Amino acid sequence: MRIFHLSDLHIGKQLRYYSLKENQQAALTQIVNLAKERRPDVILLCGDIYDRSVPSGEAYAIFDGFLQELAEITPRIPVLIIAGNHDNPQRLSYASSFLEKHQIYVAAETPAKPEEYLKKVVLQDEHGEVNFYLLPFLKPGYVRHLFEEGVVTDYESAVRAVLSREQIDFGKRNVLLSHQFYTNQGQKPETCDSEQTVIHVGGLDNIDVSVIEQFDYAALGHIHGPQMVKAPHIRYCGAPLKYSVSEEFHKKAVTMVTLGAKHQEIRIESLPLVPIQEVRRERGLLKEIIGRATEENCHDFISVTLTDEKEPYRPKEQLEEVYDFILELRVDNTRTRNLLEPEEEGEILLKPMEAFRAFYQEMQSQPMSEEEEKIVAEILDHFSSTL
Repeated sequence: MRIFHLSDLHIGKQLRYYSLKENQQAALTQIVNLAKERRPDVILLCGDIYDRSVPSGEAYAIFDGFLQELAEITPRIPVLIIAGNHDNPQRLSYASSFLEKHQIYVAAETPAKPEEYLKKVVLQDEHGEVNFYLLPFLKPGYVRHLFEEGVVTDYESAVRAVLSREQIDFGKRNVLLSHQFYTNQGQKPETCDSEQTVIHVGGLDNIDVSVIEQFDYAALGHIHGPQMVKAPHIRYCGAPLKYSVSEEFHKKAVTMVTLGAKHQEIRIESLPLVPIQEVRRERGLLKEIIGRATEENCHDFISVTLTDEKEPYRPKEQLEEVYDFILELRVDNTRTRNLLEPEEEGEILLKPMEAFRAFYQEMQSQPMSEEEEKIVAEILDHFSSTL
């Protein structure tokens, strides 16, 4: 059985206020074309379909168009979808009964009543049945009431308890869709800036991979960089686009899994996705960075770090003449490094106005004007008088 494993589409996401609509549509079109070419038996979407719990009308239209294109492929390819932590379960599950008639299965909420269980989809290939268990993102509080007191105390015990009550026959072939933060004996997967905000401080949401390692394949979402956790059959496929500068060197792709007979080793292929705009860093002297601009790279999303010792004149304006999408502008030279280095007696404690001057200088690469300083001083006086 050939499986397309996808996750973290984050439809509607912006990159530092720049729209990613065209980039996301281009990636989804490539996925549809790959599905037509490779003919997978099933497509898995493992959470964070949307970037916001209340998606825009535009985001709905993009995802709707994607599903329609997949549904038009013949013979029809089943699509299995779970909710991630960014998704609103009620909104994602809208019209799910209708979608099932088109072999699009959505699991947005965990079981809420004792008689409810995980959505299970059974598909067939030449080796027999494959059971797909759809486990949407959960927090302990979502399912604690289903068990005796003390059974569910954290994320790991919650997932373990939910899976245990399914009474899964692991003598058969079973595939899990899950959107959680799995670790291997405390060893965490590699994360990046675009998903750091959803990782709980102190590792409270960590789930040891032993909870799910009996599955023949665990299709995971939540982490934006493709990687396995402990073993090849437990895998984060990663996001289809670069959603932060920290993903500069990621190779975005569709993960295609070939599942054979029980106990047969799975085969994993990466089918590359080519972005219409790259996300990357530029570092060096202003004139060097400007000189590196070409027709091919000037439309990329770039993070710029200037190393000029002497502050250039209006560097951002000069950069904007050759680069269309500047995400941020930083300065790394002797002056800025000295500001960050602690003194022998202790760290430098800047007064509010001094701190804002330094911040403004770093962000704008020029000092504040007298009028701007006056405005900031008035704001600081107002807040200090209210404390």
